[in-house]
Amino acid sequence: MLNSCMRWFLRFLVSLLAIIVHPLTYLINIKRNKKCPPPTNPLLFKSATTLAMMIRNKQITSEEVVSAYIERCKEVNPYLNAIVEPRYDMAIKEARCIDKMIASNERSNEDLAKEYPLLGIPMTVKESIAVEGMSNDCGTVFPYRMPAKKDADIVRRARAAGAIPIAVTNTPQLCMNWETYNNVSGLTMNPYDQKRTTGGSSGGEAALIASAASIIGVGSDIAGSLRLPPMFNGIFGHKPTPKLLSIEGHVPDCLDPEFDEYFALGPITRYAEDLPLLLKVLRQPTGPDVPLDKPVDLTRLKFYYMEGDGSNVTDKIGSDVKQALEKAKAYITATYNVEVKELNIANIEHMWEISVRVLFNIQHVRNIYTDPEKRDQLISVWPEVLKKMIGMSDHNFTCVAYGPIKKFFDALPKNYYKKLLKVFDGIKSEFNEALSDDAVLLFPAFPYPAHLHYRIFYKFLNCGYLTIFNALGLPATACPLGLTNKGLPVGIQIVANKCNDHLTLAVAKEFEKAFGGWTPPNKDLFNSIKTA
Repeated sequence: MLNSCMRWFLRFLVSLLAIIVHPLTYLINIKRNKKCPPPTNPLLFKSATTLAMMIRNKQITSEEVVSAYIERCKEVNPYLNAIVEPRYDMAIKEARCIDKMIASNERSNEDLAKEYPLLGIPMTVKESIAVEGMSNDCGTVFPYRMPAKKDADIVRRARAAGAIPIAVTNTPQLCMNWETYNNVSGLTMNPYDQKRTTGGSSGGEAALIASAASIIGVGSDIAGSLRLPPMFNGIFGHKPTPKLLSIEGHVPDCLDPEFDEYFALGPITRYAEDLPLLLKVLRQPTGPDVPLDKPVDLTRLKFYYMEGDGSNVTDKIGSDVKQALEKAKAYITATYNVEVKELNIANIEHMWEISVRVLFNIQHVRNIYTDPEKRDQLISVWPEVLKKMIGMSDHNFTCVAYGPIKKFFDALPKNYYKKLLKVFDGIKSEFNEALSDDAVLLFPAFPYPAHLHYRIFYKFLNCGYLTIFNALGLPATACPLGLTNKGLPVGIQIVANKCNDHLTLAVAKEFEKAFGGWTPPNKDLFNSIKTA
């Protein structure tokens, strides 16, 4: 394991990088000052659960809802650049077909609710997740377009439940960044401040949902991508228990049999009540037994918190995130008379190193160096690095960097990995014992709210706040807790033991009730329009 001196040296190198990158980010972002227009259509302020009920009851039509979201997409995308490819015309046709089915009165409302819980609801999908006929290039430069040949499993299930895809959204190349940028579709902006990142890799989804241009969406998570973008955009995201949802149809794919122990697809929503609805629709029948319908009595839950992993590699949480965490703790104590205890895990300070090593130990991941015939071999690594250095590579920096980093980890002595795994087993055991089936952990998703574009290049070590729960395989819900004084969303993660997703979802719903959940971007402008 890395000793203290090596960790401090790593921090020193990153600090030097920050000295170079930090001032450049001001110059790069200086002209990004347009305000994302606030939503005004009342339909955009209702949850998917409510809209589906209204459509079934013939209070509104699916075409009205889909049209409202399409118009909103057209309005905000020039400010956000979140959409890779729309399917507006097809979506309208599908909505009209649904309206005709409902008007025929061939099925009762009860039957419709049971068979089609998402009937007539528009949704968006991260470009890395296949939607038949739509772009599935995942931000990679190709000489020709490569549309998906069929729907991914979760898209197929969403459609079968009545959902209507209206667009696929932007992602960094091959999902390998916490900044949503690629050389095909460009940079996605945060609806609360164009100068700031929307996070990644599900950044297009989060930006569109937060700007009220989508009501529900799906993304993926191997290192926080269902949690960091929702936190930066003030909405909800959930990384489920491993294997609850099928990962079939995702780009990049992976042949490692343990891949789905760490990687997950999951829902992103604007309203907390839509998370369990989506999970019930999207779950695969062969997945783990997660009781999503089980009632949760919050008075009987144990609550823990941590302010980080104790590593000297990551930053300590800033004042905004600390205040949000304290606010959540105080609410639980005042409302349920439950003490929120600090969780102390032995050797937790090694978890950053462990999680990085565990994730880089995954083999046969499709990447820019993949040999189509032999997935276990990386080809042309150093020539591609040289091409990047002289500005001749079509690939993004993080994708190019993956090759040398992967080679470095693969070259480490096996004994080193065995030592890490021994410590890791102890950490997993302590988490399992503490959380059991009756506890949740309140944990920061990142030390700060959304930063300026490209600052992730010297803040990437802080993604240890996220990767810890990929490595541990624990379900985690990103939950907004309001806005900072600068009008930026801030939130935390709610974590539970495996197969206890219903606990984190229940707490997220309670926090939404207490703190308001999603707040529209540019709140002052929204309030002025609302009261006019």
